[in-house]
Amino acid sequence: MHIAVFSQYHTNPDCPATSRHYSLLAHLARTHRVTLITTRTWEAQRLTHQYPWLPQGVQMRAADVPYQNKMGPARRVLSFAQYAAYAVREGLLLERPDVIWGISTPLTAAWAAAQVARQRGIPWVFEVQDLWPSFPIAMGAVPTRFAQNRLFALEKSLYRSARHILPLSPDMTRYVTQQGVEASKITTVLNGTDLELAALATPEAVAALRQQQGLAGKQVILYAGTFGRANDIPTLVAAAEQLARQRPDVVCLFMGLGFHEPLVRAAAGRCAAIRLVPPQPRHAVFAWFGLADISVVSFLNLPVLDANSPAKFYDSLAVGTPVVVTNQGWTRALVEQEGCGWYSPAEDAVALAARLAGLLVRPDILRQAGENGRRVAAAQFDRQNIAATVQRLLEDAAAK
Repeated sequence: MHIAVFSQYHTNPDCPATSRHYSLLAHLARTHRVTLITTRTWEAQRLTHQYPWLPQGVQMRAADVPYQNKMGPARRVLSFAQYAAYAVREGLLLERPDVIWGISTPLTAAWAAAQVARQRGIPWVFEVQDLWPSFPIAMGAVPTRFAQNRLFALEKSLYRSARHILPLSPDMTRYVTQQGVEASKITTVLNGTDLELAALATPEAVAALRQQQGLAGKQVILYAGTFGRANDIPTLVAAAEQLARQRPDVVCLFMGLGFHEPLVRAAAGRCAAIRLVPPQPRHAVFAWFGLADISVVSFLNLPVLDANSPAKFYDSLAVGTPVVVTNQGWTRALVEQEGCGWYSPAEDAVALAARLAGLLVRPDILRQAGENGRRVAAAQFDRQNIAATVQRLLEDAAAK
């Protein structure tokens, strides 16, 4: 079977990114022909060269379309449009696939997949990574009512035309169902994590990293991910500064890049307990989670963000590091139900600092929560199992 994959961003484990689809494509390519239509955005951002850029058996067609988190709305729209135009052209020229897998975000990537599927009479499967256009609208990136209505109409048309829909969280699935899509057409496939990479974070590797970073005798709180507008970084910085005044033995690590990097850099300059860590390749990030006592997964207090399925959430639990989440969606429900983390309200630095301080004095509680998280990750978050589910759904879509 020939599978065409429309995804604007391709990464591998050498990149400072989740590389979710690298794992899934590798699984698919063992038994099927796979062609990836993407961009070269991340190729120049490889931090190491330990992995081939493409999984064995995957063919790639890639456009030179730049994209950065720091871009403003207008520049992002141009990037999205450039990729969509390229993807439609390449999709129409491609040797006929049996099924198309369209991956959003952005929504325009899924639109390109749908256009090629319609014109060539091919079934397509729609993976919903974020709730578009609800997310950019909530962030103020789509200011006019006319544009908002057009995007919502596009979203619903994509739900209708897709043979099957794959949301990345239970809350996303609930949202899609509320748009009038029958439940039989939807399967939740979690973002998940790479357990084989998590296994590289051995006690010896974590101890070596701790020594290298001068963290012996310190308790560590880690935020790893994008410093984006949606991630509530100002609250994290304020909580870290407050915690530093109370607990001189605590170090707060901020790992990543993005819009709020200048804010984090300034905080690290005035507060020794705050450290800005450069982005790490995917295969190395697990050791950083392993040396942390607690990790934090934070978002602004916007209902649309409650549905998110952030990679750092899964990665932390995979190595046995419990998580504090700040949204009220399914991640809060999971950590409370499974005993692998805690909730602190978004945009409340005082509450977050108090929550972290209270947990750091209870190593027994942290240890048990970490063990619970590792168990949940093994049972529910393994990307190899997720890849098998995606493959079955693509095969079913092609067969129908």
